[in-house]
Amino acid sequence: MPIFEYRCNKCGHKTEFLEKSGGKNKHVCEKCGSSNMQKLFSGFSVGQSNQGIDSCPTGTCPTGTCGLS
Repeated sequence: MPIFEYRCNKCGHKTEFLEKSGGKNKHVCEKCGSSNMQKLFSGFSVGQSNQGIDSCPTGTCPTGTCGLS
C-alpha cells in the first residue's frame, strides 16, 4: 500500500497515511482533531540499494573517499 501525505486545512499540520490507492478514507489531524484534511501532491520514489556506494570491493579504501579509510 502506498503512503499519502495530507495537510490539515485548519492548523496546517502535515502527516502521512498508509492507504489503498484510490481509497476514500476520512483522516483526522493528529494535532488538532480536524477531519478537514487535503491530500498533497508528492513525488514518486523508487527504492535503490546504497550498497557499494560507501564501500570498496576490497574492503579497504585506497583513496580515502569511500568512507572506509
